[in-house]
Amino acid sequence: MISKPQVCIVGGGMITQVQILPSFYQLQRLGIVGDIHISALDSGPLNTLANDESLKKAFPGQNFIAHPSLDTDPAKKNPDLFKEVIAKMPKHSIVVVAMPDQLHSMVIREAVKYDQHICSVKPLVLKYAEAMDIEEKAYAKGLAVGIEYHKRLDDRALVARRQYREGLFGEFKIGHAELNEPYYYRHSNFMNWCTCENSDMFSYVGCHYVDQLHFITGLLPTAVSVYGVVDAYPNGNKGYLWTDARVIWDNGGCLNVTNIMGYPDKGPGGNFQGIRMYCAGNDTSGMLVHNDQYRGLEYCYVTDSMDSKFYHEPSPDYFKYVDLGGSGLTPVGYGYRSIEYIVKNIVKCIDVSQGLGEKEALAARQKLIKQFDKEGIMATPANSSYNELVMEAGRLSILNGGREVQIKYGKDAGVNFRQY
Repeated sequence: MISKPQVCIVGGGMITQVQILPSFYQLQRLGIVGDIHISALDSGPLNTLANDESLKKAFPGQNFIAHPSLDTDPAKKNPDLFKEVIAKMPKHSIVVVAMPDQLHSMVIREAVKYDQHICSVKPLVLKYAEAMDIEEKAYAKGLAVGIEYHKRLDDRALVARRQYREGLFGEFKIGHAELNEPYYYRHSNFMNWCTCENSDMFSYVGCHYVDQLHFITGLLPTAVSVYGVVDAYPNGNKGYLWTDARVIWDNGGCLNVTNIMGYPDKGPGGNFQGIRMYCAGNDTSGMLVHNDQYRGLEYCYVTDSMDSKFYHEPSPDYFKYVDLGGSGLTPVGYGYRSIEYIVKNIVKCIDVSQGLGEKEALAARQKLIKQFDKEGIMATPANSSYNELVMEAGRLSILNGGREVQIKYGKDAGVNFRQY
């Protein structure tokens, strides 16, 4: 066993640059994790990470081990290199899945094969059966699997969850959520993978608010219909870049979810996001509104260096660097707290195994995993597989012009078109 688990981040794209790598650098600085490896298809994104001035300023002297090495010709592709890296790591290290949605499954299976714990960006996978298979195989080996729905660690969501479950809002009836990403995303690697045949904007970010409504209320989604508007990327690829979804819940409530890759780049915030829920009580009504895109800051700069904007309404809550003294900068926000929470749960599984025989250590880890499942704070395959059913239903719907797809739970869980 190891006291400071090594980390392998599979994927060197935007989310690794802005959230995952700085979070693990901070955990490394705190002595919670050991060496950090990053495996990518080629050396291009790895050099981008290595030369990122914000990361250098925040974490002077820290670095990662690149696979392939930084001096490798970026034209050389290494699609299976991550498998070699995972295989060579000590057992019960941490594999971080930061790949396009449709590639999560193959990385997770390699991690489970070589007895590695897992932290995955959302959604875990796109098929319910895959999620259940991962749950079964990981649990059999006592491997923790945490899905990084970072909005769960937003204090607003945690406060709303406690108060809703205390009955202060009444029962959810109807609501609307939006998470609209900026237009410039179209010029990034999204154009190569978030295409009609692979994913859509509801699958990519709408899942955050589907997950959050369940996280707050405990309700389960039972039907999904998603309409998507196809648009072209700069490279000519087509994607469902404007989506509108309707999600029905097991109490009859309805959440409408709008997602686009078209928030104006010159808009005041980095994106637009929030949720509005209307609830019913005893001859009265309740309301829960989170304006997540606007956190009360209004800045006007003398240059356009901040996201090419003079006027900016930044959010300090997802992920920011602050100066708390000492060397470098400290990451704050629920983007960091979410990864920290998952990693600390994984470390608990490592620590509880110390000094025990193999059989006893496995039982101790499995007991902790069941505890994580029951607590429901960290998303796991066991407590959040409704998300995979929503993903499956959403894809079936959007590919068929928005037809309503029903979700069935239980032994024969799955999705199918609603029969009229």
